[in-house]
Amino acid sequence: MNHPKASPFARIEQEIGLSKITVEYSRPSAKGRTLFGNQPNGAPGLVPYGRIWRVGANESTKITFSTNIIIGDNSLEKGTYALYAFPNENKWEIVFHKNLSHWGDGRKNYDPNEDALRIALLPTEVKDFQESFLISFDDIDHNGTLMNWNWGTTQLSIPIHFDTKAIMKVQIANKLSNAPSAQTYYEIARYYQEQNIHTNEAKEYVERAIELGGDTYYFHRVRSLILADLKMFDEAITAAKISMKLAEKEGKDEFVRLNQDNIAHWKALSLIKK
Repeated sequence: MNHPKASPFARIEQEIGLSKITVEYSRPSAKGRTLFGNQPNGAPGLVPYGRIWRVGANESTKITFSTNIIIGDNSLEKGTYALYAFPNENKWEIVFHKNLSHWGDGRKNYDPNEDALRIALLPTEVKDFQESFLISFDDIDHNGTLMNWNWGTTQLSIPIHFDTKAIMKVQIANKLSNAPSAQTYYEIARYYQEQNIHTNEAKEYVERAIELGGDTYYFHRVRSLILADLKMFDEAITAAKISMKLAEKEGKDEFVRLNQDNIAHWKALSLIKK
């Protein structure tokens, strides 16, 4: 019989830069129970300290990385892992496990020799109570994220990093060697500007984009930002004014306001520079 599950299944996907993390897990609820450690009467809680936990309920939690990752000083190859934890009062051990065949926590069959990575982290206590166990991602940028586990008032945060710059370096080299278009040059310039790297090259690429693709508000906006990064504020203001006029013609009010704010800011910086 197909019946409602007490701990329903969840699947989440999160893109980070050019990578993706996928988590499949089941979400148990607190239901007034002591979650971690011992109950007030000394009996074990739902997840006793020192015992392996499947990081959820039902089948073992699975996590998949589309590219290699870095956690602290540790590297982990792309692929799918069973996610386990060994909670303790002051420190938790988090395990990325290579054997995916165990149902649940695999308590009797779990072999630490099959761990791909084991790290120690400190849990924190939060004010907001999380009734159903939750895995989420926060503080996302091109190169990493925090994977947060929340249940009850306990939170554990795992910093995950990707070498997105290395991935982009290969991609950029391939694109530049294969008849790059105006859009290609623009996207490279925008990426360099966002990452605050290779600023002089970024300027060359966005100007090449304008030469090949003509005037667009987004080409000139990125050019203005790059010029400002190079402390060329007068030139940046001129580029921003072009971007603003083009944005006005297309009804892009947000970019009109962004350019106006930048122009005011750069005028002030130009006066200081002079």
